[in-house]
Amino acid sequence: MFRTLKNDIDVVLEQDPAARNRFEVLINYSGVHAIWCHRFCHWLWKKRIYFIARFFSQVSRFLTGIEIHPGAKIGQRLFIDHGMGVVIGETCEIGDNVTIYQGVTLGGTGKEKGKRHPTVEDNVLIATGAKVLGSMRIGKNSRIGAGSVVLKEVPPNSTVVGIPGRVVVQDGIKVGHDLDHINLPDPISDKFRELEEEILRLKDELKEFKKEKVNK
Repeated sequence: MFRTLKNDIDVVLEQDPAARNRFEVLINYSGVHAIWCHRFCHWLWKKRIYFIARFFSQVSRFLTGIEIHPGAKIGQRLFIDHGMGVVIGETCEIGDNVTIYQGVTLGGTGKEKGKRHPTVEDNVLIATGAKVLGSMRIGKNSRIGAGSVVLKEVPPNSTVVGIPGRVVVQDGIKVGHDLDHINLPDPISDKFRELEEEILRLKDELKEFKKEKVNK
């Protein structure tokens, strides 16, 4: 237990350049507080003490702005940075060394029963405001871009951006846990650029055609 608590603090020191020492993380980081409260609530949930587990999870939500259902399974070294508005559903499963930014939702898509929330594998980064909805798997070492809405399974070593989320990089680059989650490819912008280039090419061809017609 103490090793897990130490890991929860150490990952903040590694990932957040603003964190200066363990005492500061212990006192001031709501993400750490939410994770610790969840670990206690999850223990109660497994003991079938459902009401008390939900009660303390709601207290944690009120104090931290982070909502984690007691039934969710969370691995080691989860880092929730500026966690206001983060929602993690009941059947969600999160692996080790996962990073989640503010406004992220790991939720369901309706009133279905059973497994209805995502499974997030190890070493995944989910950037600000991303929504991952439904019972699907986010593969290891993947990155979900800011504001993306992910509705389908994501292969390992992938980068996903857009609404709905599209895989724009897979196995092409090394995916790491850094804070530079805004410099990601934009498939919509790329498509507009391609269309603009195509229009310019067609205009040039039309000019050449008109010149040939005049010369004849």
